[in-house]
Amino acid sequence: MNTALEGWDNIDFGNLVVLIRNGFSGKQVGWITEYPVTRIETISNGMIDPTKVGYVEKIPDSYLLKAGDILFSNINSLKHIGKAAQVKNGTYLFHGMNLLVFRSSDDIDVNFLFFKLIEAKPWFEKMATQAVNQASINQTTIKELQLHIPASKPEQSKIAEVLSKVDQAIEQTESLIAKQQRIKTGLMQDLLTRGIDEHGNLRSEETHVFKDSPLGRIPVEWEVTNLKSVSEVNQGLQIAIDKRFKSEGPNRYRYITIQYLNNPEKNTEYIENPSTNLVCKKDDILFTRTGNTGQIVTDNEGVFHNNFFKISFDKKKINRGFLVTFLCWNPIQELIAERAGTTTIPDLNHGDFYSLPLLLPDIDEQKNIQSFLSKQTALFNTEIDNLKKLRSLKAALMQDLLTGKKRVTPLMKNMGVRS
Repeated sequence: MNTALEGWDNIDFGNLVVLIRNGFSGKQVGWITEYPVTRIETISNGMIDPTKVGYVEKIPDSYLLKAGDILFSNINSLKHIGKAAQVKNGTYLFHGMNLLVFRSSDDIDVNFLFFKLIEAKPWFEKMATQAVNQASINQTTIKELQLHIPASKPEQSKIAEVLSKVDQAIEQTESLIAKQQRIKTGLMQDLLTRGIDEHGNLRSEETHVFKDSPLGRIPVEWEVTNLKSVSEVNQGLQIAIDKRFKSEGPNRYRYITIQYLNNPEKNTEYIENPSTNLVCKKDDILFTRTGNTGQIVTDNEGVFHNNFFKISFDKKKINRGFLVTFLCWNPIQELIAERAGTTTIPDLNHGDFYSLPLLLPDIDEQKNIQSFLSKQTALFNTEIDNLKKLRSLKAALMQDLLTGKKRVTPLMKNMGVRS
């Protein structure tokens, strides 16, 4: 039990809601009707996704969701137990199966209550009953959740307002990132098939001569070749566990594995006195040849696992940045996936890599193409960094404001949302 701060109370969740209910269990149909209903996946990302709803032919009006209602995942795999999403104004949606709905009383700000439920997700996971492939938490247990909240509803509302502003900034940044990703994808398609002429403009078939290639129409002066003509790969090595070290030391190199890249803090290991052909430097390009085939890894230094190829390339023929961009291009990624196969663990062999087609402008044009794309990538990465900062800010604010550790009034003047 939390010790109540001055002006704060400990109240059971069941005393803060006027409705806790299961959804409509009627049969869903495979076509669109005028009655969209929630599914378990509707709130999988912590918000209502209108593309992940079902439909029924008929449903009582009492299941129509209201603005402020909170949808809650009470039957799911354990990591999804306690996920919640709030119904926004203008949402037309009925309450379907495998989610609970909570409707707050007038004694609490509904937006504040929503944030308190997000904060309580670890408690829901802890209290859930686990089966083989799923977990569940019942309504009786949920009602017993004790929430530490301000007695003043205006203070609740102010806390929710601060957190909502951060959420709004996060949504705006995510939208901007998605927009910039679309721009970057379109720009890559144009630059890798049309290039840049001597005046710094994209070529077009109206003003320049083009020819056919395995990847579509391209400028006539470009060379159509394959990766073998400009590169060579060597495969990494699976190092036995008893040959790995957990700490740095003389002549030890970080071991670059998929696990390390996914979680460096947890999976950092070192290899002592490795063969020089197994060492990559920051300027080298690594390419995942098995598993998540086609992933490009740069700016890492160490010994690389046998899941990777290290790509050596002729710097007189191809620019490093251009090669990385070309390998990341969607048409090439699709060819990589096709050649790696659809087995449980896809695997790309040396020959399949070498035979991948390559569209090759002269080296100066490659540099110009990469310069264009680098500017767009820099904008994209700036927004990715902004998003990380906003998410960290939200986590810190939730910890401070939802526990009463900090009061909200001084923070309000420091909050801003981009228009």
